[in-house]
Amino acid sequence: MNWNGVLPAVTTKFTADGSIDYKLFFDNVEEQISAGVIGIILGGTLGESSVLEDEEKMELTSKTIAYVKGRVPVVLNIAEGSTRKAIACAQAAERMGVDALMLLPPMRYTPDHRELVTYFAEVAKSTKLPIMIYNNPVDYKTYVTLDVFEELLPYENIQAVKESTRDVSNVTRMITRFGDRYKILCGVDTLTMECLTMGAHGLVAGLVCAFPKETVVLFNLIKEGKTTEALEIYRWFLPLLELDIHSKLVQYIKLAEEMTGIGSAKVRAPRLELVGEEKAKIVKLIQEGIDSRPVLENYNILVG
Repeated sequence: MNWNGVLPAVTTKFTADGSIDYKLFFDNVEEQISAGVIGIILGGTLGESSVLEDEEKMELTSKTIAYVKGRVPVVLNIAEGSTRKAIACAQAAERMGVDALMLLPPMRYTPDHRELVTYFAEVAKSTKLPIMIYNNPVDYKTYVTLDVFEELLPYENIQAVKESTRDVSNVTRMITRFGDRYKILCGVDTLTMECLTMGAHGLVAGLVCAFPKETVVLFNLIKEGKTTEALEIYRWFLPLLELDIHSKLVQYIKLAEEMTGIGSAKVRAPRLELVGEEKAKIVKLIQEGIDSRPVLENYNILVG
């Protein structure tokens, strides 16, 4: 598994009757692949996994694998409350042909150190798939400490971490302690340049769903050390990236996808589409970003 690049946590598209809109979903996936992402992550928060039935998740996964046809890896997110269910999901994903997993700590229960290590270890032992641990104590209340990662060193398929602690210095701590043993992927859009500059290897992105080419170009510029050019794009992008750190990130990013022509604002309850002053405010912000989009050809860097 190549963890060095941009991985979009894609949204799940819905029709007016609430069913999955596979045509629109794959139109967006094609835009991501054309822009040069290194994989597709299914079943995350942006994918509205919590309101998908298990059968829908499996169907979405199998259809994505069939559509992508090996052009990029398909990564499935696992967010379960029990170790048994997480193992079952990992094994089902492997049978289906998923390429890698993104694994959250147990949901709805905050484990102690021993329980957390055991949880990750048991899932890792159950599958040969590469695993990226999702470290997001802000939203999910469990902090995966460096001591936890120390105890997980023997499990070679635990290869990466989605770094969403909001503490940029944690990138340095990980590298100082573990070198290149764990690939580090920035998991907070508004810390993209900061984390990558400090040595993160990749980016799990949200606004990439609406702005795939801009995200990939920004990543490539940073990695090539073209700081001045990267800052130009990053400063343009930051007001839009801040949509990713709001409790309504799903509604905001889906609205951005709709406004850029590669998605739909439709969501599943309990989420509701934006209305009134709130919608007008977000539409204005997104439209300002669209109207001032950087001309990527000016940056003399490969797109796609």
